[in-house]
Amino acid sequence: MDESEKLLHYIKEELATLGEQGCDTWEFEREAQLASGEKAEDRTARLRRLCELLAGVSSPSDFPYKEPSDLAGIHETRPQGPRSIGAGIAPDVLEDKTLGGWLGRVAGCMLGKPVEGWKHEQISDLLERCGALPLSDYFPDVPGGKEAGGFHEGTKPLLRGHITRGARDDDTDYTIIGLRIMEQHGKEFQPVDVARFWLDNLPYTKTYTAERVAYQNFVNDVWPPASATHRNPYREWIGAQIRADAWGYACPGRPQEAAAIAFRDACISHVRNGIYGEMWVAAMLAAAFHAREPEQVIRMGLSEIPDKCRLSETIRNIIKWRAGDKSPEQTLDRILEHYGRYHPVHTINNAAIVAMALLWGDKDFTRSIALAVAAGLDTDCNGATVGSVMGVLIGASEIPAHWTQPLNDRLESIVTGDADSRISDLARRTLALQKLRAKS
Repeated sequence: MDESEKLLHYIKEELATLGEQGCDTWEFEREAQLASGEKAEDRTARLRRLCELLAGVSSPSDFPYKEPSDLAGIHETRPQGPRSIGAGIAPDVLEDKTLGGWLGRVAGCMLGKPVEGWKHEQISDLLERCGALPLSDYFPDVPGGKEAGGFHEGTKPLLRGHITRGARDDDTDYTIIGLRIMEQHGKEFQPVDVARFWLDNLPYTKTYTAERVAYQNFVNDVWPPASATHRNPYREWIGAQIRADAWGYACPGRPQEAAAIAFRDACISHVRNGIYGEMWVAAMLAAAFHAREPEQVIRMGLSEIPDKCRLSETIRNIIKWRAGDKSPEQTLDRILEHYGRYHPVHTINNAAIVAMALLWGDKDFTRSIALAVAAGLDTDCNGATVGSVMGVLIGASEIPAHWTQPLNDRLESIVTGDADSRISDLARRTLALQKLRAKS
């Protein structure tokens, strides 16, 4: 792909993001179309100028949402809510819930990984052919592999009967990275500390979308917060949301603190709803140490992000639909109808699936992660997030053994120094961090 092709690809993605932010992109689309018909040298120069123009575009004054990307602005626009929950937790319960978060995240990720990017109908068809409906365990191996409508050969270590450990995935790499950053810098780390940790310990080829653009920016001496916006059309996608968990685990009962820490991580690569997704999940996890019901967890997460942002509106809709819809399938249809315009790895549509799975899961671990994965879209991310929240909410001792025993207490990672960890050791390291307090 030459430079002009790369620029055209970026411009296409950027225009989609600007359109979602309420901007009128018609003239820019026409300019890109005209440029694509020019000679190579002129085309590249014209596209460069267009990129410079796009960098200065912002939402119009009549955009109905308030979506700041600074922590002070977020705090000014969030709803009232308890910034902490609970007055203490017994050591054995704290240990059980912390381990539950780690195990739930790994199990949910492993469940969703074989069908990442699949549509709901594809997943349902496969499960029906295998006699595995409703989904209640890891995916079965399909005789004949991909040729028979199943999985390719490399997927086998993720399938029922073949799992021996938690497989490496970015959804769990970033949880380990969060743990390591707090071990090195405490909870008062700065965004640039995260950027430098990535450069030292995370291979560039194992980053994707917004994270890959941010990584490129670091290399080119573009540091946070500019790294989140410079030539980054993926800045509201799901990448930050999957990096939330370590912050929530480290702040039991303190959602405000967890969300503030999550902000310092998210702002290196994301803005607006991309940031809010990570803050929402971190706050939910912190609340789950003391909350009793999934809806309470969801609402406490919402109390840490702007009340009038698109993500808050979406999650409030899911809560409202829970009261009237007869089945999760009905809610999934509504999600796809209302939010299907977003890219399959955007924050908003996938967060809607997370909320749906938590609400319809009825506090049942198996049902919750199965709903998250069977819905399609970013299945490993959503399975991991729902598994994590449920694991903290109910504790490791209440997660059915068929999800945890095949993992053999092991998790692979690409992160330097933590290539093969015991999940129980990661949980113990997290317990040590919980005693530290950060300014919110």
